Amino acid sequence: MSESELKAELERLRAENAQLKSKGIGGLSLKVSEKGAVSLYGMGRFPVTLYKEQWLRILASASDIETFIRENDSKLKTKE
Repeated sequence: MSESELKAELERLRAENAQLKSKGIGGLSLKVSEKGAVSLYGMGRFPVTLYKEQWLRILASASDIETFIRENDSKLKTKE
């Protein structure tokens, strides 16, 4: 690869990275995975991928999860 081709590829990757970072609300985005599951991007280095039934179970337990977090706040870390 020539130097100009490398520079062009680097610029393309930077633009793609900027686009991915700006997607979704608060940097979160959803996609359908190859296996038909729901992948949540923007939570960390890798997507969180679960099947729809699993997501629905988590969403139904949202108030329990929030209560648990409040009750255990002093033991939990915050990612900076």
